[in-house]
Amino acid sequence: MSPMWPFLVFAGIIMVLVLVILGLSYILGQHHKDRATGEAYESGILSTGSARLRFPSQFYLVAMLFVIFDIETVFVISWAIAFGELGWAGFIGVSVFILILLVVLIYEWRNGALDFGPDGKKILRAYKKMRRKSSSISIIKKQQHEVVAH
Repeated sequence: MSPMWPFLVFAGIIMVLVLVILGLSYILGQHHKDRATGEAYESGILSTGSARLRFPSQFYLVAMLFVIFDIETVFVISWAIAFGELGWAGFIGVSVFILILLVVLIYEWRNGALDFGPDGKKILRAYKKMRRKSSSISIIKKQQHEVVAH
């Protein structure tokens, strides 16, 4: 129990400090209900719609991928700093780690997790189809015009 008492004292001081700060802010804070108090920014600009916007799930996926590869960077930099102590075993370990991350990145790429805009190949196919359709329509109209002219 003796090594634990400094931690308990510290936790107690923190709890008292938090309660004092919350109590003082409640007592000394302003208690009014003006028209704009409940608004988002209280800056005089009227809000237009809800603050609850829907974002496509791809935004969250990008955020998760960013965090994953951020953590990967921290591991690789940590390995680079400790390279002298780790030697070849550390090099092989970090190489396997990077290889696994590359495999995951390729997997995500192949599944379409990184596709955000319209597919360029689909746009080109639709454009070519539209051009063929419009050219065939113009040929038919030309033929009809020639038949009517004779």
